[in-house]
Amino acid sequence: MTRLAVALVAGALAIPAAAAPPEITSVRAASEKVGRYEKFELRVGLRANFTNPYDPDEVGVWAEFTAPSGKQWQIHGFYNPSDYVHEWMVRFAPTETGRWRYAVKARDAEGFAEAVEGEFEAVASEHHGFLEIAPNRRYLRYSDGTSWYGVGLWYNDASATANLGAITEAGLDELKSLGVNFISLFLVPLETMGTGLGRYDQRLAARLDEIFEWCEARDIHISLNVWFHSYLSETVWGGPNVRYQHNPHRLVAAAPEFFASEEAWKYQEKLYRYIVARWGYSRALFLWFLVDEINGTDGWVHGDPKLAEAWCEKTHEYFRRHDPYRRPTTGSQSGGIKWWWPAGYQIFDIANREIYEAQGHPMPPGGKPNLVSENPLKFSYLNYATQVRNLWEGFRKPAMVGETGWDHTYYEPGMPGYLALFHNALWVSLANGLSMTPLWWAYQHPAAHRSPPPGPLPATARRRRQILTGIHDGVVAGHLRYFAKFVEDIDFANLEWAPAEIDAGAGDAWAMGSPEMVFGWVVNPASGVGGESFTVTGLAGGEYEVRLYRTWRGEYLEPQRLQAAGGKLTVSIPERKTTRGHADYIGADVAFKIVPVRTGSTR
Repeated sequence: MTRLAVALVAGALAIPAAAAPPEITSVRAASEKVGRYEKFELRVGLRANFTNPYDPDEVGVWAEFTAPSGKQWQIHGFYNPSDYVHEWMVRFAPTETGRWRYAVKARDAEGFAEAVEGEFEAVASEHHGFLEIAPNRRYLRYSDGTSWYGVGLWYNDASATANLGAITEAGLDELKSLGVNFISLFLVPLETMGTGLGRYDQRLAARLDEIFEWCEARDIHISLNVWFHSYLSETVWGGPNVRYQHNPHRLVAAAPEFFASEEAWKYQEKLYRYIVARWGYSRALFLWFLVDEINGTDGWVHGDPKLAEAWCEKTHEYFRRHDPYRRPTTGSQSGGIKWWWPAGYQIFDIANREIYEAQGHPMPPGGKPNLVSENPLKFSYLNYATQVRNLWEGFRKPAMVGETGWDHTYYEPGMPGYLALFHNALWVSLANGLSMTPLWWAYQHPAAHRSPPPGPLPATARRRRQILTGIHDGVVAGHLRYFAKFVEDIDFANLEWAPAEIDAGAGDAWAMGSPEMVFGWVVNPASGVGGESFTVTGLAGGEYEVRLYRTWRGEYLEPQRLQAAGGKLTVSIPERKTTRGHADYIGADVAFKIVPVRTGSTR
């Protein structure tokens, strides 16, 4: 391709008479003072020679930051034509307080621009920093060591431009009020057949800017799914699951060849660089969800799964090398029982096993089960317990359930049984060592619902609307709030945890233990847990405080002081009864915390 010498000056397009080295015409800092871990943004005016401003092989802008401690950071800039004078930006989040220095640099095919230097001050803030894998390798924590347990679910935007997506500020506020501290969303590909390969839709990028800003303001974190399976599928699963025809990578690689194509990888590297440059600064971003349901792509089904796994390794390594804040990575296969993916769990930083129970997991076979021997609620929580424990025992790393729920369940969304499935999935996954709540598919806030067109809806549209209605506030309200309250004081990140031995007689129970605490969950969907007991084994002798937690009401019972003897501690669960005409049923399950009483303790 013939290179044109293009000068961009205050938004005007000009062809200079002769090529010249690039020139940085201006640098403006959005602020001279920012909080630690907050966005420091430089807006850069540049005169340079290129045909594609998104191609780092043609033109590049970057800044070299020097911390008060002397540590140096090199941060790539990115093209953003929202400001006709300063069309390039560099975004960075300082990790130290004090005076920082920076030097902005640029290059094109003709040479390098003279650096423009400056300073800014980073001041203390209430932020804890970026999320990372904790030293115990099982949970996550912030940069300052503060423990974090993820409470959240999928909340997809599916936007085409700013202010028109499904994510709303009202929706985020609602989730925040329920104790949610993260959402997962898939990235609508920035490259389209309209922009062309190697060029990025700025309307979509601006929308993502908006979502990041909303989440930062609410201390909600984002799991960003880079490749959703449908955008890499031309034939697999059909319907809305095949969107590769809209992916301009098809111009250089057929769908089965995507993972193995060196030409497609060249464009991917440039895309990933842009993503890291534009949103990598954000403390809201906590997880690179690199590929969702890779077995739903042509490159897996009609290509070579080994080459697809090699692509996973290569993509994981790219983000680990180029993300300056070293966020963890993950990827998944779909949620059928046969899709156990040990190679993938080994590749990524977080082992990610999806669970869709109707896709081969044990379930009651009929529409009218025996609620003693074929209780759907028991089948369901046993599915989660088994799969989460398999991840814990098989891989020394944090584990997550990256997709679950939707309507691939025994009960339909909106039914009381569906609410109980959701509730149980939260608690049994916690008690088996999951690092965050299962990522339920998918939240929809009523404010984002559009009025249907006049006339009867097609069957598929009616079904979709029914499902969306069934899994918004009515499902997550209460359950997530009460769950978040229980986990908020558990130091997941800074203690060594292991599955604890527990027996609940006629019921089921699981627990996680450390020298400082044992927490767990007891359940009996057939008759409830009131009047029953459970025994935890492996405790040192001495006195313990036991706090039973009513998971459906979000409240603790009065604490008990009990003695462990012979390594065992037995806890009786009270049988609550209707009193003075008011319901007081303890329900089918209860969570608990057991803490040793130290000499001089005031607990």
